[in-house]
Amino acid sequence: MKEALILLVQDNQMDVELTLDSFRQVGLTNRVEVVESGEMALDYMFGRGRYEDREAFPVPDLVLLDLNLPGISGHEVLHEIKHSELTRRIPVVVLTSSREERDRPICYDCGVNSYLVKPIDFDDFLIVAKAIGDYWLTINVGPPET
Repeated sequence: MKEALILLVQDNQMDVELTLDSFRQVGLTNRVEVVESGEMALDYMFGRGRYEDREAFPVPDLVLLDLNLPGISGHEVLHEIKHSELTRRIPVVVLTSSREERDRPICYDCGVNSYLVKPIDFDDFLIVAKAIGDYWLTINVGPPET
């Protein structure tokens, strides 16, 4: 069985480093591709532009999506992923600092698989990172390949 690939969609470099460091600390060794905008996320997901080489940039097994992105928002990215025949089965977990109550129903209406609010405390973030690895990459039985 191949190791699951994670696509981290996050524009804040400190949050990228926090996420990657927490993954290392909890022993999550999966390959993580990082994109910094909604447009880059969609290009990656649909194999466009610099991401069209699917051997170098394979379709991810899990998307960790921030909502507050420059240009194309995380909401729009989620909508595009979940409304495409090619990508709708790929699990998308919103991992955001947004506590806006209006964000959750929008995300769930678009088909998000999980909605997590980033904790401020690093030790609490480690718990979230471990849970992501334990559930989404170990326990969860992913969708069949299309």
